[in-house]
Amino acid sequence: MSGTQQVKAALGDSEGDTGNLTQLEFLALNSEFNIADGHARQALTPGQSKIVDDLPLLFAEGEKRPVEELEREAHHAFFTALGQHSYPSAPGRVLSCYSSSVAMEILSRSLSETIESVALVHPTFDNIADLLRGNGLKLVPLAEDPLHGDDLDASLLKSVGCVFITTPNNPTGKVVSRERLTRLAEQCAEHGVILALDTSFRGFDTRAHYDHYEVLNASGVRWVVIEDTGKLWPTLDLKVGMLVHSENLALPVEKIYSDILLGVSPLILAMVRRFSEDAAAGGLEDLHRFIAANRAMVRTELAGLPGVTVPDPDSRASVERVAIDDLTGTQVWAKLREHNVYALPCRPFHWADPSEGDHTLRLALARSTDPLAQSVRALRHVLKQR
Repeated sequence: MSGTQQVKAALGDSEGDTGNLTQLEFLALNSEFNIADGHARQALTPGQSKIVDDLPLLFAEGEKRPVEELEREAHHAFFTALGQHSYPSAPGRVLSCYSSSVAMEILSRSLSETIESVALVHPTFDNIADLLRGNGLKLVPLAEDPLHGDDLDASLLKSVGCVFITTPNNPTGKVVSRERLTRLAEQCAEHGVILALDTSFRGFDTRAHYDHYEVLNASGVRWVVIEDTGKLWPTLDLKVGMLVHSENLALPVEKIYSDILLGVSPLILAMVRRFSEDAAAGGLEDLHRFIAANRAMVRTELAGLPGVTVPDPDSRASVERVAIDDLTGTQVWAKLREHNVYALPCRPFHWADPSEGDHTLRLALARSTDPLAQSVRALRHVLKQR
């Protein structure tokens, strides 16, 4: 496919026919100034470089040791590094996948066998909506701001079989607090509704490090959580997604898992264990400082531009939204592409009403500081030329 064909496939023939976010991210992969996808692409820290140097040893370990042991150790190191001490350690309750998208596909197929409708937070990353709809599920938008305040409407809970929430959310960075999760789980339990969470960005925000599994287990709700290592560490997309579920879920997740894959590489499990141990030993705090410094640089570079604002001032996720009052995100995307810089227009995040995302752009912050700074200077130049 030519570059022109890729652009048409991603954006469609008009702004009203925007393609999906992954198509746009694909276009950015070969650019030095890729600030589109949310995967970790910054330089390795000295501690992480040592792990990469040890890959031959980890490969030998993967050859010799039972996969079950390596998987158990990787899960324990990952969950405990992020405060999830009550995660289920029983066999089959944490299903390791190639990616969080594979975990999402397994969940979507499982849900479609027993329910018809899902209440999905709005906005959020569009492939969640696409995978749910692709498996025949009807989606009901769950507005994000009310979600963090009042109880869910009883009529909504009577009309859906699952409530799906991304926390911290992508792209807004909003975190469901322990108190809100407690009440949401209670409400879903009362109505017999499954509560599903995607926590792929949890590692960036200590406000999301309370023990979600303790809250979920105490409520009695049927629950599913999707975890991901791919956003945290620059491992060239060597990662593990995890589908974690309650004992009472009563969905065929293990059967559908076996339809799709046998398991993940023991080498990657051993690597995830080591990266998790490094995170627990101070690497996570270093990551938080790094992302905060990049965010501050972005905000400083864009400060003072008329009509340009930051809609998520409290976000700690590794992405940053920028709002532009007189240009659409797609228009800015096209202008940036002339400088070989790639960000993400936010229309597709608003899967139920793309127009709500017309005037926002998402920037990835998990990048080495110099190319990120050059990318943001190009963005500033584009916005000053309006």
